[in-house]
Amino acid sequence: MADTAPALDYRTAFDLAPIGLVLSRHRLMVDCNEQALAMFGATRDDMIGHSFELLYPTHDEFERTGERIAARIAASLNASGWYADERVMKRIAGRQAGELFWCHVSGRALDPSLPHAAGIWSFEDLSARRRIGVALTPREREIAALLIEGLTSKLIGRRLGVSPRTVDVYRARLMKKHGAATTPELVHRLLRA
Repeated sequence: MADTAPALDYRTAFDLAPIGLVLSRHRLMVDCNEQALAMFGATRDDMIGHSFELLYPTHDEFERTGERIAARIAASLNASGWYADERVMKRIAGRQAGELFWCHVSGRALDPSLPHAAGIWSFEDLSARRRIGVALTPREREIAALLIEGLTSKLIGRRLGVSPRTVDVYRARLMKKHGAATTPELVHRLLRA
C-alpha cells in the first residue's frame, strides 16, 4: 500500500510544533511559530524583528537574564550551548496583554562562544499548572525561579551576583507573601500557585 500522506517539510513542522519556538539573532526575534504567537497573544509583526525584551516584565529582567544566559553557556563550553530555566514572561498583545505568566524556556546558542549571536528557543506556558497569585518584584521573581530549581542561597547569590544574605532577605519576603514557614513549603506553594 502506497503512502499517500503529504510530505512533511521542516517549515511546516516548525510552524505547527506544539511548543512555542523562536529563532533569534543578537537577542532579536527573526522567526517564530504559531504556538509562540498564541502564547504571547501576538501577531508575526508584533514579534519578528523585535527584541526579546518585549516578552519580559521589565528591562532589568531582560538584561539580567541575558547576562545569566551568556555566563552559563560560556561556563559550559563543552560545545553544547544549551540553557534552560523557568521564568516569568509577559503576554504582549491581545485580550491578555500585559499579563505575567510562568514559562519554561530552553534553548541553544548555535555557536556557544557567541551565546546571543544566533539561537533557537522553546517556550512552554506553565500557567495551567502554576499561576502568579501574589505580586512579586523582579528580583523576587528571579529568586523564586531559582528556588524552584533547588538552588541554595549561596548558589543563587553566585548566579545573580548578589550576596547569599541578600538572597535570604528576598526568600524571607517570599515566605511572608506566600504564608510559608519553611523554604520547602515556599517552593511547594510556588509550584502550585
